[in-house]
Amino acid sequence: MSLRALVMAAVAVVALALVGVWIGRMMQPQAHHSGAELHALMHEGLDLDPAQERALEALERDFAARRTVLETRLKADNAQLAEAIAAEHQYGPRVSAAVDATHVAMGELQKATLEHIFAMRAILRADQQAKFDAAVAESLAQTGQ
Repeated sequence: MSLRALVMAAVAVVALALVGVWIGRMMQPQAHHSGAELHALMHEGLDLDPAQERALEALERDFAARRTVLETRLKADNAQLAEAIAAEHQYGPRVSAAVDATHVAMGELQKATLEHIFAMRAILRADQQAKFDAAVAESLAQTGQ
């Protein structure tokens, strides 16, 4: 193999690896400020009673642990996707399987997040739920922009 062919192959491998990393980063869930706004609403805007505060703390603790596990899995799946892209250099069976695994992980994270939101809503009184529902609806509308 000539030096020129070797250099071209090395450049192609690096370029494909960078594409894999970029795809993996694009597939990772993005932090949205709306989560912080919902958190602030729960703690500061709904006048929770002490029992609600304790319930909310337990929900947040449980969800934080679950989210960490799911995000770790998603990162691992993204790494597998990058490796598959670097190995196959095309949309082959390894890339396809890695994309599917990443989508499953993203879906599980989204479902867990929604379960957490509904669990938080369940500890609220009807008047608090109306404010909470409005904030959730606004948050979802903003994330689509």
